[in-house]
Amino acid sequence: MHKFKEQICSSWFAPVGSASDYPLLSKWAIYGELSSNGSGSSNEISPVYSLWATFIGLYIANYVVERSTGWALTHPLTISEYEKLKKQLKPDFEDMVPWYSGTSTDLFKTVFDLMISVTLFVGRFDMRMMQAAMNKTPDEANSHDLLYDHLDEKDELWFDFIADTGDGGNSTYAVARLLAQPSLVIKSDDSRLTFPRGQLLLIGGDLAYPNPSSFSYERRFFCPFEYALQPPAWYKPEHIALEKPELPLGVSELRRYRGPQCFMIPGNHDWFDGLHTFMRYICHKSWLGGWFLPQKKSYFALKLPNGWWIFGLDQALHGDIDVYQFKFFAELCRQKIGENDSVIVITHEPNWLLDWYWGDKTGANVAYLIQEYLRGRCKLRMAGDLHHYMRHSCVEAKEPVHVQHLLVNGCGGAFLHPTHVFENFRVFYGNKYETKSTYPSYNDSSKIALGNILKFRRKNWQFDVIGGFVYFILVFSMFPQCDSFRILHEDSWAGRVNGFFVAMWNAIFEILERSYVSLAGVVTLLMVSFFFVPTKLSRRRRALLGFLHAAAHITSAVLLMLLMELAIEICIRNHLLATSGYHTLYEWYRKVESEHFPDPTGLRARLEHWTFGLYPACIKYLMSAFDVPEVMAVTRSTICRKGIESLPRGGAIIYYVCVFLYFWVLSTPVVSLVFGSYLYVCINWFHIHFDEAFSSLRIANYKAFTRFHIKKNGDLEVFTLAVDKVPKDWMLDPDWDMEPKQPFQMSYTRKFPSKWRSASGLDPINAVHIIDRFVIPRTPPSPTTPGGSVR
Repeated sequence: MHKFKEQICSSWFAPVGSASDYPLLSKWAIYGELSSNGSGSSNEISPVYSLWATFIGLYIANYVVERSTGWALTHPLTISEYEKLKKQLKPDFEDMVPWYSGTSTDLFKTVFDLMISVTLFVGRFDMRMMQAAMNKTPDEANSHDLLYDHLDEKDELWFDFIADTGDGGNSTYAVARLLAQPSLVIKSDDSRLTFPRGQLLLIGGDLAYPNPSSFSYERRFFCPFEYALQPPAWYKPEHIALEKPELPLGVSELRRYRGPQCFMIPGNHDWFDGLHTFMRYICHKSWLGGWFLPQKKSYFALKLPNGWWIFGLDQALHGDIDVYQFKFFAELCRQKIGENDSVIVITHEPNWLLDWYWGDKTGANVAYLIQEYLRGRCKLRMAGDLHHYMRHSCVEAKEPVHVQHLLVNGCGGAFLHPTHVFENFRVFYGNKYETKSTYPSYNDSSKIALGNILKFRRKNWQFDVIGGFVYFILVFSMFPQCDSFRILHEDSWAGRVNGFFVAMWNAIFEILERSYVSLAGVVTLLMVSFFFVPTKLSRRRRALLGFLHAAAHITSAVLLMLLMELAIEICIRNHLLATSGYHTLYEWYRKVESEHFPDPTGLRARLEHWTFGLYPACIKYLMSAFDVPEVMAVTRSTICRKGIESLPRGGAIIYYVCVFLYFWVLSTPVVSLVFGSYLYVCINWFHIHFDEAFSSLRIANYKAFTRFHIKKNGDLEVFTLAVDKVPKDWMLDPDWDMEPKQPFQMSYTRKFPSKWRSASGLDPINAVHIIDRFVIPRTPPSPTTPGGSVR
């Protein structure tokens, strides 16, 4: 027993050396270690020690962070400091939705909600039927839940239209800020035009992205509008409106309310949860910022001054209105709308463009309503869904004109869509149309698509999670390539390049003939690539394009795998890796420590004694855990000598994890480049993937809204106002901050209603300009044709 104690003491106080000099510690350290030769040498990494050492390091870092932040929490700012800081704060806007994120739970929820909606709500349960069943008035044409005529006695009226709003906070707020201004003064040619604020705001669906949830509606839709025009002081976000309209104090009826109002229809994204969130936040709330919400249902009709009407249609996920909705508007056409009245029809989807693009025919009920009931009284159809601006006007012809103008404006805040893919649209409802205005222009739209090659990875860095993993699966079975160095045995560079491509070809054949994991990845990639190609193309072209797309990815993955294996092999043969086992980094550290940091007092030896040998062991195994190239090279050499079967399961897992880390870093730029190039070719050469190729760019610029003016003579002036570049930085508007505010003052009465202004560059108020203007004349008392004149 006494000798045993002496042995322990001598081991504790022995000079610092290798782990084999400490019998007890050595047995403890090599317990559970990976073995490449079955000898249990202490020069091999232990996963137990690696995990333990990493845990200790993270715990220490967490302790330091907690203590440093705790100091700030216990020293609060004074009131004056807090007020000063508050004025320097920026709005907490949400970024543009990362549609190609592999880590976004919102996107997975969107896919799930869409599947449930298509399965459950399409054709089985329709919220529009529930709204019709709850209508209190048997005569729907006189229903105050659906028909609003409180604006018809005005001499003239200004109103606005936007669609596709709640994506990025910067873009949505830029549009809302323009809508909220008491007036906009814009230079046009040699004159300056003044546009009063619209008394009515119409929103054409897709209020928030990517799915209708409390978070997306509140943060992406309500928040920017509330910053642009604040709700009343008594407004509570949690309030539920039971009996609408809930008018402000002192206003006896809706007709006497002088503030801006808002009506909106839902889009396909609003229907992903069966319209639940839309009903809760729109039909059962009274305020969108400072805009009053009288609306009770998801569709409505508005009677405007001088014989103008607005039909707001809810197409749900069908792309069409239901029978109950059709009945309401049909009875309205028969009972209320005069022969010389004019109607503006708002839908979410512009089926005139989408049906032409997809070679489809949708919206049969809407078409029947316009052709058989309105009979030429539909002067304008408006929609969103496509996030750009386009206007087509009917060419004069002998046949009856069902719709005079077709207008798409989805520039309310969502990412930009291309215009050049719809360049050849000409015919709708049997009438010929010509393009009058596009924003952006066809040429600009085509040039913007180039960003998929140059900016795809920068805009969608979360895509690396998916892309790197897919590439690794494609070549998983090919690691390691033990004979890769023979490529460099050729005398000439031409021979080496030829040998490299021969090795690539052989690796691809090996994947197809011998591997299981990589072959499964290849087959899956081919199937996904085929189904990813839009059905606009024929099946043969889809198969060819999908195969070329998948082949580009497979070739790139194999090429990167060979380059990585060749680089490791060169390092090994030049004695840069795999020279001293798993602990090369630790031995280099001990060598530098002994040369440059001598320990004449024996402090390190005493620390080793006091920590029972944990002091050098922790450093040793922590360095091994982070010395990934060495671990990978040593294990690779073992596999090449003795085969993968010689490694225990833990050793094989650690090897492939190390390989994955380096291969993932190497492959992610390439997978983004290949995929971005595919999108660019498709959008500019084949005019497909218009949604995928532009959602990837997450462009917040090119925002617009359309402002209408019903003149006293009944003519309708239409102006589309746009901002080419949306600010990214905002600051507190000093004019808003300095303006006196009464306790119960309505925000629409203020001269400066918006809280934030641009911190750099032009503010939207100063940058806004007119991109399109036209006039729709009032139908004369005795029209010569049912459609009236077009100009």
